[in-house]
Amino acid sequence: MVESSMDTQALWREFKRTEDPVRTKALRDRLILTYAPLVKYVAGRLGSGLPAHVEEGDLVSYGLLGLIGAIERFDINRDIKFETYAIARIKGSIIDELRSMDWVPRSVRARAREIERTIAQLEAKLARAPTDEEIAAQLGITEDEFQDSLLEISRTSIAALDELWTSSSTGGDPVAVIDTIADPDAPEPQSAMAHTELREALGDAISRLPEREKLVVTLYYYEELTLREIGEVLSVTESRVSQLHTKAILRLKARLSASRSHATHD
Repeated sequence: MVESSMDTQALWREFKRTEDPVRTKALRDRLILTYAPLVKYVAGRLGSGLPAHVEEGDLVSYGLLGLIGAIERFDINRDIKFETYAIARIKGSIIDELRSMDWVPRSVRARAREIERTIAQLEAKLARAPTDEEIAAQLGITEDEFQDSLLEISRTSIAALDELWTSSSTGGDPVAVIDTIADPDAPEPQSAMAHTELREALGDAISRLPEREKLVVTLYYYEELTLREIGEVLSVTESRVSQLHTKAILRLKARLSASRSHATHD
C-alpha cells in the first residue's frame, strides 16, 4: 500500500528524527515499500535494450540498493523531490553493477569507440553531421554493416546519456547529465556550475543532431517514452529506433569529447 502524501511527509520527518535503531529500521522499510515502484520503473527503462540474459529481476535487486542509499542520504530540508533524487541513485546503482560484470564484448566497445572517433573526424572536416553513407565509407564498411554495428552496440548500451561526460568535480565519476543532482555530501561550490555547463553543452549538442535523431532523444529522455512507443510514433520498428538512439548517443559523445578537448586547450 502506497502512503498518502501527508503520511509520507510525516514518515520522512520521523525517520530522520528518531534515534531508536529498531524504529529507524521499521520506518526505513516503510519508505522502501513506498518508493519501490521507482525501482521497477528505472529497471524497466534500462532493461529495454539489454540482452535477454540480463533479467529485469536482477536489475530490480541492484536498483533497490540505490533506493536504500537514497533514503538514508536524502536531506528532507533541500528543495528537491525525493523521487528525482532517488531515480538518479537507482540508475547509478544498476549501471555500476552491470559495469562491474564487464559483460560487454571488447569488440563491441572497440567498434563503438571507432564509430565515435569517425563521427568526430568527419564533423570537424565537414562542419556538419555526417550521413550514414559518409560514416560507413570512412569506416570502410557498407551501410548495412554500419546499421548492424549500431544495433549490436545498442544491445549493450547500459548508460547512454548518463556516461556522456566525466567531470573532474566528481572525482572522475561519470556525470548523469539529464537528471544530475548535486550530491548533498559534496561541499564543492563549483559543482553546481560544472553541472550547469554540462547541461548547456549537452543541450547545444542535442540541438545540432539530425531531426530524426533529435526527436528520438527528446521522446526517450524528456517525454520518457519507451523505444517501442517511439517506434509507433515514427512508424518504424523498435530495432530501427535502437539504431537511431545509438547513433545519436555516439554523435553526442563525439561532440562533447571535442568540446571538452577544445576547453582543455583554451
